[in-house]
Amino acid sequence: MYYKLAIERYPLQIYISALLFSPKQSMVRNLYAYEESKEITIVSPVAEQWNACLQTLEGHSSLVNSVVFSHDSTRLASAFDDSTVKIWDARNGDCLQTLEGHSSSVNSVVFSHDSTRLASASGDSTIKIWDARNGDCLQTLEGHSGWVNSVVFSHDSTRLASASGDSTIKIWDPRNGDCLQTLEGYSGSVNSVVFSHDSTRLASASLDSTIKIWDARNGDCLQTLEGHSSWVNSVVFSHDSTRLASASSDSTIKIWDARNGDCLQTLKGHSSWVSSVVFSHDSTRLASASLDSTIKIWDARNGDCLQTLEGHSGLVNSVVFSHDSTRLASASGDSTIKIWDPRNGDCLQTLKGHSSWVSSVVFSHDSTRLASASLDSTIKIWDARNGDCLQTLEDHHVDDLSVFFLQHPNGEGMPEDSQQPQRPLDGSIAISQDRSWVTRNSQKVLWLPSEYRPASHNVSKETVGMGTGSGRVWICRFRAAG
Repeated sequence: MYYKLAIERYPLQIYISALLFSPKQSMVRNLYAYEESKEITIVSPVAEQWNACLQTLEGHSSLVNSVVFSHDSTRLASAFDDSTVKIWDARNGDCLQTLEGHSSSVNSVVFSHDSTRLASASGDSTIKIWDARNGDCLQTLEGHSGWVNSVVFSHDSTRLASASGDSTIKIWDPRNGDCLQTLEGYSGSVNSVVFSHDSTRLASASLDSTIKIWDARNGDCLQTLEGHSSWVNSVVFSHDSTRLASASSDSTIKIWDARNGDCLQTLKGHSSWVSSVVFSHDSTRLASASLDSTIKIWDARNGDCLQTLEGHSGLVNSVVFSHDSTRLASASGDSTIKIWDPRNGDCLQTLKGHSSWVSSVVFSHDSTRLASASLDSTIKIWDARNGDCLQTLEDHHVDDLSVFFLQHPNGEGMPEDSQQPQRPLDGSIAISQDRSWVTRNSQKVLWLPSEYRPASHNVSKETVGMGTGSGRVWICRFRAAG
């Protein structure tokens, strides 16, 4: 199923791309080896076995900004720079709906907790509420004067909150679109907003280095939490609603008493700014992700650092606990996702396949699947238990082709001035504009799986060298027949 969409759209690629890129020990490679073209030679390390990716969801033409599971774990929604939102079937990867209507990048997307509605926040200063079953736009919420960074439903699904670059938060009635409250008091952009799990309070984080706690019913500001020396990137309530954690560019995390605003703990140890913070679902642990390439797990009661998780070679953008609190996932600029055991800090899986940095990761609510969003414009769904790869979903005939794969840790040796798709120098070999095909004489001849698509490439006569965002370097050479 890894090549499901490619086979559906380009069936002849069964005998070219599907065989060429399938692992050496895979059943399909061995069963259909006799179908491989005599003009194709593969040298160097193609993977021995499938990796851990279940599905790669493609169909957007730009960056993935946000990805989220519905609370019943049956659907996945993604928000993109191309002004669209897509709803996917989380079981088979089919695209169920493409939601159009925003006029600028969609920054955030979230399902209501009853899974019937979807809200999207955009750079066009609006929020849209959609029917999650049929894709109809139910409401367009206008009133912000700057782009909307974040949107969240209350846990009882009766209210919606939005955070904006205009320094305000708005609380909306998602049933009729009425603006119930406009919360003011910040002197900088509001980055993050979150409801407490009992839906009575709202917390917001801003570039002005403060956090505010609001009464979600009447909009009163209950507390202004000061103490960070730089902007606050993320804020989250514990699941018992008694504590609040904040992550800051001052390299610290603070834990606050959500009732009276007292700072209970200041957690130090990261050597660069902290991008993300999350409580375990039993509220006993806290995990933080940092630009220093590490994740730290803390005791949420006394602030002790229980584990420092090392292994990523790039900044860590996002961290999340599974809903049963037995696993932790991290997304990194090194193009990988790692799954960790939060009890002992062991790395259980390293999930490879994205060709650019991974910006966001989320578990399904039944804790069986993991979704990741990347700057390579794809979403991947992973089996969080056993790592089996099921399929790759994507939105000829080759006369003479030789392909050589070379693993290279950092992609050294690839030209730095070849970032854009090139026109063939001799009217022969090129990379398509969307980077998903190698073409010859303007004809598509080799479809590229997402993890083999070039971040940079260079063409020389009958050869094209490619370097991916994950560090893989490979060479594709066309050779005249005979």
